[in-house]
Amino acid sequence: MGAFKLEIPCPPKVLEIAADPEPDWSFNAVLSELELLEKKLDVSFDKTQYRGFSNRKSVERSPVAFIMRISDDEMEDSESEAEEDHGPSSVAVTRFNCDDIYVSVSDDFDSQIALDGQSYLMDEVGLVEGALFELSPELGVKEDIRNQISTLEMELMRDSGKYDSAFKRVEKYIEARKESDRKFDTQYQRKIAEALDNHLTAIQRDHELKSQIEERRIRSDAAHEEAKRKEKALQEERIRQERAKAEAEAKHKAEEAKMVALEAERKTVQEAARKEAAEASKRVAALVPQGDAARQQVNVSSANQNLHKQGPASNGTRKSEPTADILRAAESALNLEQGRLHKLKKLEEENQSLKLSSNMDFSNSERHIARLIRQIRGTQENIRTKSSELIKIFKNPSCPLSISIAAFAKKVASHCEIPDNAAFACGHVIVLVTSQFPHAMDLILAEFHSACIYTVPKHVVYLKSAFESKEAYYKTIGYQEQDGKVESTRDYLKRLESYMKLYGALVQTEIQGIQNTHGPKEGWAWLARFLNTLPANVYTAVALKAFLQTAGFVLFKKYKSQFRKMLNIISKDFLKALREREDQELKTIIIEIQSYIEDNRFLQEPEGWSMQSSLLSSVMVPDSEPSRGYYYY
Repeated sequence: MGAFKLEIPCPPKVLEIAADPEPDWSFNAVLSELELLEKKLDVSFDKTQYRGFSNRKSVERSPVAFIMRISDDEMEDSESEAEEDHGPSSVAVTRFNCDDIYVSVSDDFDSQIALDGQSYLMDEVGLVEGALFELSPELGVKEDIRNQISTLEMELMRDSGKYDSAFKRVEKYIEARKESDRKFDTQYQRKIAEALDNHLTAIQRDHELKSQIEERRIRSDAAHEEAKRKEKALQEERIRQERAKAEAEAKHKAEEAKMVALEAERKTVQEAARKEAAEASKRVAALVPQGDAARQQVNVSSANQNLHKQGPASNGTRKSEPTADILRAAESALNLEQGRLHKLKKLEEENQSLKLSSNMDFSNSERHIARLIRQIRGTQENIRTKSSELIKIFKNPSCPLSISIAAFAKKVASHCEIPDNAAFACGHVIVLVTSQFPHAMDLILAEFHSACIYTVPKHVVYLKSAFESKEAYYKTIGYQEQDGKVESTRDYLKRLESYMKLYGALVQTEIQGIQNTHGPKEGWAWLARFLNTLPANVYTAVALKAFLQTAGFVLFKKYKSQFRKMLNIISKDFLKALREREDQELKTIIIEIQSYIEDNRFLQEPEGWSMQSSLLSSVMVPDSEPSRGYYYY
């Protein structure tokens, strides 16, 4: 341990340690001195490091100050030794003054005896060691006090630690109790919630059971009422149909009587015409040679026969002009057209009588049919769905079948006027619906014939002597009137092409397991009649181009070399006749038809021909052409 400096409030010092003549310090002074010493040493004061200091815990503090005596001889010897050893640096020692202290003779004597008896046991020590030895009892007392203070502090710290630990245990116990209470509360609330939930569930189940019973009762009553209403409606419908049938029969009989009267009148007129012709021939025979008269008679009779076949001229034509000179069509095609138009007219009359005799409004069904036709797209799922919904409407007893079929035929024909009308998909829907209701096909074709005469095929030739004006001729061949004006030729040709594409898509449609009553066979017949009877002009060229683009692929697959022969006839005769007209508007059409033939485009599927099968894979028929087959229910 290093040297330290002990400062005592006393002027005399020996080796930086002063001897206090009055060592009776106060307790606070001792503590302050010890704290100052500890600060200087910067370590805790260790009581066992000093030599010669005994740990005297049993020493009692005397109320009388200690007495220190030094003889004069020893003082002189000490001073001389100190002078020799220390020289100028020696420190003077002041004698302690103890005059105020009373010492008894007995005490002095005992002390002297004690000192005399023990003087031989003490080694001779220096002045400093003697001073420290004299001060050791006081230092021992201070050490005792310090030990007691340390003991008290340790006891206080121990009590404080015990108090803190006890306080922490109490806090832990409180927290544990709170946690236990929370758990009990949570468990109790959970039990209450479960009980409440079970109670509410039971109540809800009871209400649902009651509501189900009530709903079943209401549904049963509604079904009973609906059955009664349907039965009543069926009876009323049956009565209306019977009434309409009776009225139609009466009207038919009246028309038959009228037709008989007209036929009789027509025969009378024809007989008069024959007589007049015979008289004219006689007059001519008298004026011209025999051969010419016979030829003239043949011409007159042929004109009369053609007039008898074709009937009266259309609106805007002059009745004096023979129809055979302005109408170009095959006789078989005209007969089919007349039959279909007659069926359509008869159906419209029946529907008109039904609507007049019935209080029901059928416009909702007609709008529904029109909406379904507008929604037709080129996917098999769409085709199947729309066909099924249309058939459901036809089978719905709330709307008569004749009204539904008439609306379907009219909306299909008007659908041609919509751009991008998905002709092939629409053809599939028509075939699927007419397979369930075959008589609807003639009505659809009649609507086609009314809207576009080239679906017959038929053409009316313009003659100034046969028509009152050019507008009358345009109306005869199918031009539409818009705002009091006849539409332009471009719009008419665009609409004509749309009708012919849908007609071509219809005749080429083939579905496995479904019979198309107007299939490729009818398309072949149409093409033959077209090339045999119709002239080559802009109208017939547009109609032929649209028909080949849609139906040519299937016609070639079915008729092979025969179809190629048809194309050769078109290339050699029809296109040649078109070129001879030297019409600038025909150049584009001629190029398109010629390119179709020369590039063998009939070998390729037309755009939109294949229906998308991804949406209808579950109902496809597995065959070589999966996109054309359906299972239809």
